[in-house]
Amino acid sequence: MLAGMTSPRATDPEPGPAVTVRGLQKSFKHVSVLRGVDLDVARGSVFALLGSNGAGKTTMVRILATLLKADGGTARVNGFDVATQAAEVRESISLTGQFAAVDEILSGRENLVLVARLRHLGKPGAIADALLRRFSLTEAAGRRVATYSGGMRRRLDIAMSLIGEPPVVFLDEPTTGLDPQARVEVWQAVRELARGGTTVLLTTQYLEEAEQLADRIAILHQGRIIVDGTLAELKQLLPPAKVEYVEKQPTLEEVFFAVVGSDGK
Repeated sequence: MLAGMTSPRATDPEPGPAVTVRGLQKSFKHVSVLRGVDLDVARGSVFALLGSNGAGKTTMVRILATLLKADGGTARVNGFDVATQAAEVRESISLTGQFAAVDEILSGRENLVLVARLRHLGKPGAIADALLRRFSLTEAAGRRVATYSGGMRRRLDIAMSLIGEPPVVFLDEPTTGLDPQARVEVWQAVRELARGGTTVLLTTQYLEEAEQLADRIAILHQGRIIVDGTLAELKQLLPPAKVEYVEKQPTLEEVFFAVVGSDGK
């Protein structure tokens, strides 16, 4: 987890989308990764950036999080330019990478309290307890994180990213390597973010994940956004469906949860 720790409150943003990208370019040696990316992410929405491995999703998130400099184009996050107002951008965001960045020696509550103290926030214990309740981790609060399941660690990681209430959260392939039950737990955590009004830019290579979570979906392919719209708009790109009467078979996901139970026990 990386978050803007220089201040517990972000500078007041300019009006407009939470994220605006125009003509973004990035190359590594002779390989062009981003070739003029344009996109807008509305405030308070979940925006899914969909693409295969190597499509440039992580590169773009790293640029938006001020961890990497673009070769061309512009990007603004919470109204601030990532190139010229990096400090203000960092105060406005939190970034959760592909692997949970939690301290396994500490308990879940201790991880949250530690981050709250690092940000010089008042009542770190109360902040930790509220987030534990929000992400259904209260019962495991006193346990060492080493005993947590993959889904629990991810939920704790996302909870840590919300300390200081950043208006924009980047989730870079948050369910990579997780089992089906853990993926569902993370999806619930993302929905909780959206209900709280946080803007979420989610990168994923899982089609179902984007379908389940996103208000808007963009597909990044060969360094460019080739389509951008709501799920309904994207479905309209295909010919009308043919009506056929077939026997509906259960999906593997339905079989899995029928066998193990909805709570994974």
